[in-house]
Order: sequence, then C-alpha cells, then structure tokens
Amino acid sequence: MASVAHDPAVAPQAPARKATPRPVARPRKRAAKKVGLLSGIVWIVLVAVLLGGIVALNVAVLQLNVRLQQANEGKADAHARTVALAGQLSSAGSAPQVASAAERKLGLMPAAPDQTTYVDLAPRRRK
Repeated sequence: MASVAHDPAVAPQAPARKATPRPVARPRKRAAKKVGLLSGIVWIVLVAVLLGGIVALNVAVLQLNVRLQQANEGKADAHARTVALAGQLSSAGSAPQVASAAERKLGLMPAAPDQTTYVDLAPRRRK
C-alpha cells in the first residue's frame, strides 16, 4: 500500500503565501535627532553667555570696589592733612605767636598799661 503522502504526484501543496503589504514610509529619526542636537547646542550657548555675563558683572563690581577703596584712602589722607593744618592754625593763632610775629615782622610793641585809654561806647543815662 502506497501512501499518498509519499507519492510525488499527489504531494501536498505548500500553503499559499500571503501577500505582505509594503511598509509605510515613516519619517526619519535623523531630523528629530538634529532638532534635539540643535536645542542642546542652543542651551549650551545660552548657559555660556549667562556665565560670561556673571563673570563680567563680577569684574565690574571688583573694579568699583578698587575705586571705592582708593577714594576712601584719599579721604583718610585729606582728613589727616586737615587735622594737621588745624593744629598748625591753632598754634599760629595763639596770642604769644601773634605778638612775637607782630614784633618781628612789623616792629610793633605791646602798649604799656599806663598809656592805655579806654573808650566807653555805651550810652550814658541822664540823671
């Protein structure tokens, strides 16, 4: 007995292939990667610019602090000179200093007490 399965004339047929639809064209991911890459670069540039601005601001503040310190030193020097000049003025304006300078430079002498005459400028009361 011959089996039908071994008979080449009656060989079973292979199942028919199903027609596979062609794949639908999908958008490429490269464009999406470029956008992501560009946004990353934009963020890096933005952060770099902000950090540069912060550095520039700090440099400006340091320059102002140096100028302020110089101004304070100048103020302290001016104050010290003012105090020294005030001391010189006070000693130069004292009575003995004025009397000796008048004698030396102008040849003036103090008046004797008996040669002094006083004038009363107050109005007299009538009696």
